[in-house]
Amino acid sequence: MVLPRAAKTQRRTRIQEEKEEQILEAALEVFSAHGFRGSTIDQIAEVAGMSKPNLLYYFRTKEAMHRALIDRVLDTWLDPLRALDAGGNPVAEIRSYIRRKLELARDYPRESRLFANEVLQGAPHIEDELKGPLKQLVDDKAEVIRAWAKAGKIAKCDPYHLIFAIWSTTQHYADFDVQVRAVLGQEHAGDGRFEDAARFLERLFIDGLQVRE
Repeated sequence: MVLPRAAKTQRRTRIQEEKEEQILEAALEVFSAHGFRGSTIDQIAEVAGMSKPNLLYYFRTKEAMHRALIDRVLDTWLDPLRALDAGGNPVAEIRSYIRRKLELARDYPRESRLFANEVLQGAPHIEDELKGPLKQLVDDKAEVIRAWAKAGKIAKCDPYHLIFAIWSTTQHYADFDVQVRAVLGQEHAGDGRFEDAARFLERLFIDGLQVRE
């Protein structure tokens, strides 16, 4: 976890913590809109409503702010996958995973776009995490899905592509939200679109994983 410069002092004050959050909120707004390469410290300082020198007291570089946000996103985004319980009912576990991923798309669209931008740039700041902790987690959960299939609880499938498919279909509602709302039209583009999506995706994936004689 990358710590802001101010966090390295012995005792952080409430004001320091509030300033750090103010900066990270502004950085999230800028990075999610423009990507890492298209963003500048000056832009972030302007959105944060503070001077550039003041901002640099808390985070010395653009990379430090970006990394702090990416670390948060990875932790939040992977929580639903960590919660996939090998001892649970497979249908209930997969249904819960789909719903939790859609909830993240609904509640954290900027974070999703931040992560998508990083990956589209070739993941220069998080390659080690993708090849290390993230891959290990996906490997572990792939084994859970394989075990369910081997036990006859779900149909045989490629667990990696199942996970990728859930990622892509759920995060679509964050990364391409403008397109989703435009195509659905005003009548169907309210918050209810996430419940509609959840019901459809549950049926799509669960039906596809049903064991057929």
